[in-house]
Amino acid sequence: MTEETPGFDEQQPDVPSGATSDDAEPKASSSSEEGAAPAGDTGQDVALVAQLDQARTALNERTGDLQRLQAEFQNYRRRVERDRIAVKEIAIANLLTELLPVLDDIGRAREHGELVGGFKSVAESLESTAAKMGLQQFGKEGEPFDPTIHEALMHSYAPDVTETTCVAILQPGYRIGERTIRPARVAVAEPQPGAQTVKADESADADDKESGGPDEG
Repeated sequence: MTEETPGFDEQQPDVPSGATSDDAEPKASSSSEEGAAPAGDTGQDVALVAQLDQARTALNERTGDLQRLQAEFQNYRRRVERDRIAVKEIAIANLLTELLPVLDDIGRAREHGELVGGFKSVAESLESTAAKMGLQQFGKEGEPFDPTIHEALMHSYAPDVTETTCVAILQPGYRIGERTIRPARVAVAEPQPGAQTVKADESADADDKESGGPDEG
């Protein structure tokens, strides 16, 4: 007979009841999946970076579009405001142009001493209102003739002028700001023909006297 030595029986791995040897295989499989996880995370990071770049590009494009729209809107507002001011100035100029004959009548009445009583009050009120709207009168006797703001209706010669001069204001001129709505209608006088030559000779003689006369050769 062969004696069995106690404690030396071949030990078998503990396996839960009802479990089979196939239950150990998923552990090995899960271990391999855990080892491959970093490669999957890297791919996801690359995809996220690409999406972020696309989002930034789209944001920059939308920002540029918005800035262009804002610039166009500001330009539009400036054009509208400029046009509004221009239309207002034209309307005021047209209104005041229609009133110029009335202002001329008031001026003539003042010159003849007929601007009295209630008519004087109304006339001064009208002139004050026109001035508040920007109407300015110009044109004075003795000022040099300027064809850009004067209209010569009469012409003569005078010995006491050295250049073409306004010697009479037949109708005053009017302007709004820098815009002339009616030139001043004037009578002008020019120097007498030959007067400049005489004056030049007189000036030369005076210089000779001051210097002791012409040099003798």
